Amino acid sequence: MNKIEQLYEGKAKKVYSTEDPNVVIVSYKDDATAFDGLKKGTITGKGAINNQMTNYLMQQLEKAGVPTHFVEELSERETAVKKVSIVPLEVIIRNISAGSFAKRYGVEEGIVFDEPTIEFSYKNDDLHDPLINSYHAVALKLATWDEIDTIKKYAFQVNDFLKKTLAECGVTLVDFKLEFGHLPVLGLQDRGEAGQGPLPPGPGQRGGRLSGDGPPSAGQVILHL
Repeated sequence: MNKIEQLYEGKAKKVYSTEDPNVVIVSYKDDATAFDGLKKGTITGKGAINNQMTNYLMQQLEKAGVPTHFVEELSERETAVKKVSIVPLEVIIRNISAGSFAKRYGVEEGIVFDEPTIEFSYKNDDLHDPLINSYHAVALKLATWDEIDTIKKYAFQVNDFLKKTLAECGVTLVDFKLEFGHLPVLGLQDRGEAGQGPLPPGPGQRGGRLSGDGPPSAGQVILHL
């Protein structure tokens, strides 16, 4: 499988088209950012570690019943993945109070929740990814109720798997973020008409949606990183 054209470059990765229109190559970078991109640096070897760790977890999650975009690890830094249309929501699962959650609600860090919490933020760089609830997400046609339910189900499945896996390594899972995408609908891979759901941006890009009536028409929702 060969890289043909660079489709996207973000903070942590580059994405390239391939000879297969439904598969792209992700190349992980050594760049590191913090505080919404305000702090930047380079960590030698970070991209290779991110690539291989992500691929291991994706394959284990597939075995646990969570569909992902993973296709094949091509090298220590590059992986072939399914091309998806991004659901423009960041999904945050929290098991313990920390960071922005503790600051937002004025509570101490380290509170172990009886049940994990879930929250969404709207993937929009200009707005700095603001928090959004499911009703707003549906009203703005960022997702349907069925998609919200599916995302919640998979997010909690991922949390159960990661908590168990990391606990076996002596690591406590405090919180984490997930992103999801749509696989193309057969016959609707080029959705250019109003009302037909997400426009297919390059993987990793911010998702867009055409105006129109009715819920979006999109394929299966899968885990995407």
